[in-house]
Amino acid sequence: MSDNNLIRNVSVVSTGHVQIRPDHEASTWRPMFLWLPASRQWTGPKPINAYVIEHRDGIVLFDTTQDRASVTEPDYFPGGFTKVLYDRLARFEIGPTETLTAGIDRLGYSIGDVSTAIVSHLHQDHIGGLGELGHADIVVSQTEWDTLSSPLPELRGLMTRHIDLPGLRWQRVQPGPTDDPGVLPFRNSHDLFDDGSMVLLPTPGHTSGSMSLLVRQAGLPPLMMVGDLTYDVHLMEHGHVPGVGSRRRLREATALINQMRQLYPDLVVLPAHDPGAADRLARATGHLVQKS
Repeated sequence: MSDNNLIRNVSVVSTGHVQIRPDHEASTWRPMFLWLPASRQWTGPKPINAYVIEHRDGIVLFDTTQDRASVTEPDYFPGGFTKVLYDRLARFEIGPTETLTAGIDRLGYSIGDVSTAIVSHLHQDHIGGLGELGHADIVVSQTEWDTLSSPLPELRGLMTRHIDLPGLRWQRVQPGPTDDPGVLPFRNSHDLFDDGSMVLLPTPGHTSGSMSLLVRQAGLPPLMMVGDLTYDVHLMEHGHVPGVGSRRRLREATALINQMRQLYPDLVVLPAHDPGAADRLARATGHLVQKS
C-alpha cells in the first residue's frame, strides 16, 4: 500500500438490537434441533452493526444490517412452521430512526455515497439494507450465492425475496490463492480494490460462504470484520463458536483468526453483534477524524 490515505475513516452504524438464545451465542453439547425448541432464555440485547469504511475510491459498507420492515410488516417473514423457527431463533427491536439510511446520515454521509456493500453472508440481519442500495455494487461470495438455489433456503435462514431484488448489481467473488504475507495464515483472499487496503477472506462455518474483511491502513491497527463468526470477541479468544452452522468449519475459521491475532497482536476483531465492538473500533481509530 503505497498511498498513505487509502482508508480515511472507519465507523459503525447500528440498526437496533437483537437477542438470541444462549446456545446460539456459544455452542454446547446440544445440537440446534434440540436447543431451538427447548430454550426458554434469551441473551442480553446485541447491536445489529454494519461497518462504514471511507476509502479513497468511495464509501464501502461491510454488511447492511436488519430491515425495520421485519418488525413492522406481518408478512416480512415466511409463514407457517418456518415462521415459528424464525421467531424462536431471534427477536429484534428496531426503532423508527434505526434504518440504514438514517444511520449513514448520522455519520455525516448519505446513502447515495455508498459505492460498494459487502455482504458477509445472506442471513436476514446482514441483508436488510439491500433495498436502499440499488445504486451500489453488492459483493458476496460465489459460494454463499450458490446456497440460494439449494433446497428449502428459507429453512436455512435465506429469504430469497428479500435478497435477489430487481436492479441490484451483484458482484459474486471467489477468493483465490494469495502470496500476501499480511493475510497469513489464510491462503486464499480477494483484494477488493487491488491496493491491499481491503481484503476479503473466506471464513465459512456459520454459512458455507461467509467472508470476513481485513482493513489495513498505515498507522492504523489492522481491523478484522468477521460477521457472525463470533458474537463476542472474548468467546472467540477462548475458542468458543456459535451454535448455528458447521461447528467443525467454525472452529477451523476461528483458529485461523486466532492465529492471525498471534501474528498481529494489535489486530482488532469486529463481529457484527458484539456489544463491545463500537468502543473497540473507536479506540483503534482514535487518531482518525471521526464523523458524527
